[in-house]
Amino acid sequence: MITIGTIPFRDKPLFLAPMEDITDPSFRFICKHFGADMVYTEFIPSDGLIRDAGRSIKKLEVSDEERPVGIQLYGHLTESMVEAARIAEEARPDLIDINFGCPVRKIANRGAGAGMLCNIPLMVEMTKAIVDAVHLPVTVKTRLGWDDNSKNIVDIAERLQDVGIKALTIHGRTRAQLYKGNADWTLIGQVKNNPRIKIPIIGNGDIVSPRSASEAFDKFGVDGIML
Repeated sequence: MITIGTIPFRDKPLFLAPMEDITDPSFRFICKHFGADMVYTEFIPSDGLIRDAGRSIKKLEVSDEERPVGIQLYGHLTESMVEAARIAEEARPDLIDINFGCPVRKIANRGAGAGMLCNIPLMVEMTKAIVDAVHLPVTVKTRLGWDDNSKNIVDIAERLQDVGIKALTIHGRTRAQLYKGNADWTLIGQVKNNPRIKIPIIGNGDIVSPRSASEAFDKFGVDGIML
């Protein structure tokens, strides 16, 4: 059994990944009904929340039937992300998740999502600022690194843990891979088995069947998997 902040989960929990234009309230409710232990909103731009954009505000809506539920945010400016996290907290989710993993060019090229993997000091600074600004647990979803020459997730995990995140989800690909090739679970396993890591590690990537889910738990020892 693991906990994220004060949220308890059963052994080997399944997390529904935040997906743009997919994980709306109806889809989350269905997945919850069929066994998802944790669900997330679509990812929400910090700029949209600050501008009070209707589409972004709409994505904040969560219900008691889908708990525990997390609101996921992305952005490239610390001040905007902190303000957005405070707005998101008012919607009463169970946690706030920071997206440092989206590889889409228009997001990553301006330094948000996986683009933050090119500026680890800013990633850590932003995360700490958000942790300090809200009362809810803060978690992070990211990738192994920017490309094959910068798979620095082991160091990133330690630094994010040190500034207060309560769990880390790792997609087993680099930003350069996008969604191509195979997810590298060996590095996810290295993070999980690092004796310095005390927070739950959730693995993500290429979980396509009950067998692949079982193997991810048994072979790499992750605390949860994200689908």
